[in-house]
Amino acid sequence: MIVEAVGGFMTNSLALISDAGHMLSDSIALGIALLAFTFGEKAVNTGKTYGYRRFEILAATLNGVTLIAISLYIFYEAIGRFIHPPEVATVGMLIISIIGLLINILVAWIMMRGSDTEKNLNMRGAYLHVISDMLGSVGAIAAALLMMFFGWGWADPLASVIVAALVLRSGFFVTKSSLHILMEGTPANVDVNDLVQTIQKVDGVKGVHDVHVWSITSNLNALTAHIVVDGTMDVYASEVLVQKIEHLLEHKEIKHVTLQVESEKHLHDTSVLCTVKGDEPDAHAHHHH
Repeated sequence: MIVEAVGGFMTNSLALISDAGHMLSDSIALGIALLAFTFGEKAVNTGKTYGYRRFEILAATLNGVTLIAISLYIFYEAIGRFIHPPEVATVGMLIISIIGLLINILVAWIMMRGSDTEKNLNMRGAYLHVISDMLGSVGAIAAALLMMFFGWGWADPLASVIVAALVLRSGFFVTKSSLHILMEGTPANVDVNDLVQTIQKVDGVKGVHDVHVWSITSNLNALTAHIVVDGTMDVYASEVLVQKIEHLLEHKEIKHVTLQVESEKHLHDTSVLCTVKGDEPDAHAHHHH
């Protein structure tokens, strides 16, 4: 990173400077990912009943916003260089770009072997940082070769724009995914209708309503719902029923299940999806006594 930054200023290559800036964000992202993992392991308490697992998502949001900011800055700098291409020390640019590429390949390989880059949103964001940076190094190498052999001065800002586009795409994806979780959105790997049908097919269940599904953090989905049963069902039978439903939902990526068992005489909104009411005058209609 330091070599690319110094080399970028010495060779006057925006592609190298962009790659160095991206590597800086990579380092920050990896540090935040480690901090988020460590912080997220803290025990639950009365002030944080879900623990600190959501810290991972906050860190992922910061990663995504950082990527977007970097990409916009690269776009801004590249515009001026398209209009007035500066002289670039292409040989030095090529050597430094190759070194950067080798380092990025090594880091990506280590991350693939040592972390869950598929299901962990924060680690996926950090991994995307590294992959985008690797592609940026490839772009810088190509730009250096084009300028060396053809004298195309615009190749340097063009490589920077390509890097910026990759960075922007990664940043948008990570930010969108993390904000979806922060907004308590339904997990992408969960079909609410399928969950409802699964519950309804269990013997003893007469109805399902007031279903809420969300992610506490990456790979930790939760569900709450009301299930309607026969009013004569005893406590033991209802416990067996709930355990059966929990087992079925666990196979559908739901790790935390809370079910409220009700009889058919319980007056309640029977909509599958129920709006959580706040301070409206009729808010008591959703309360249970």
